[in-house]
Parts: sequence; structure tokens; C-alpha cells
Amino acid sequence: MTASFTQGHSDPTVQPVPASVVQQVDAADTTLHNPKRAVLSLGANLGNRLETLQGAVDALEDTPGVRVKAVSPVYETEPWGVEPGSQPSYFNAVVLLKTTLPPSSLLERAHAVEEAFHRVRDERWGARTLDVDIVAYAGVVDDDPQLTLPHPRAHERAFVLAPWHDVDPEAQLPGHGAVADLLDAVTGEGVTVRKDLELQLPE
Repeated sequence: MTASFTQGHSDPTVQPVPASVVQQVDAADTTLHNPKRAVLSLGANLGNRLETLQGAVDALEDTPGVRVKAVSPVYETEPWGVEPGSQPSYFNAVVLLKTTLPPSSLLERAHAVEEAFHRVRDERWGARTLDVDIVAYAGVVDDDPQLTLPHPRAHERAFVLAPWHDVDPEAQLPGHGAVADLLDAVTGEGVTVRKDLELQLPE
């Protein structure tokens, strides 16, 4: 069964953008004027998880300077770093983007999308309505504590590697190697693809 979503999702974090700016962004995308490839991981374990993930995908597409190019299958995952059964399971997915935004601006946008879905940051490994992480940005390797690239734990997380591999089997995680090899090296226990669920790629 494929989930259906109402078209025209309203994103409260997006302010009206002047037509001239939209034209510039569209032109940059159309002509591939130095866009960068980015990989984002989405997760939710509170509320309507599938609707939240779809809303996050739509909000990213609504961002000037961002184009969503691919959306992975949905995975259901046991929560990471907590006692089994202490939280609801997560729905996880990976989104591939092309963007003209620098990493810092993309991070700001990711946080804005989280806040629009009432993300609360009061407990590490706590349950959350939405988690948006930048997994990789082009080939950048950077240990900036504000935004470490690639994500410092992506190489050991099946709930990131499995959906990423599904949507890009030849993917490479900068500094760690092929996603396929990394996926082979981690346990997939507690990470299950939900073939009955689907996220829609924005038109």
C-alpha cells in the first residue's frame, strides 16, 4: 500500500521568496552552475512518522538553492543508544540533494525544518519528532564541531547506510570508503525496510 499525501504542503519555515531569486536558483539548478551533492538522513519516532518524513522532504525541496534528486525507501529502526523498548521505533530514510548552499546554510535549513516539526533538543538519544542530519556534503572532510563532515557516526549506522545504498549503490562515504562495504561490516539487526510505505519525490 502506497501512502498518499496532499499536494501543496505548507512549510511554516519558508518565507515568500522574490521571483528574481527563484529564477536565479532555478537557473543555477538547470545549468548545474557549481551545485554540490549532499546526503541527508531523516528520522522520526514520535507522532505521524511517515507524514513527518514526507513533510521534511517537501520542506527541503521548497528551499531556495536545494533540489531533491532521490528519496530512499523507508526503514523501521530500533532506537539507537537507549534501552530496548524504552522508545517507539524510528522511521528512517535518506535524501540525495543537489544544492548551491554552503554546508553551514544547509545545516541552518535542516535545523529550521526540525523546529517546524517541533523537535526538542533536551536529551541525547531522546525521542524526537524529526531528526535531519547532513551525512555527507560533496567530498568535504571537516572536523568543525558545529558541523563535522562526513557525519562522524554514519559509517557505523545501518539505518543510514542501508537506505543510502538502496538509492545510490555506488556511493562513497568520504574518508571511509564504499557505502556497500561499510554496510557489509555493520549489523543490520533492528533495521527493517518497510516495503508497504513510500515517500514521494517532490515534482
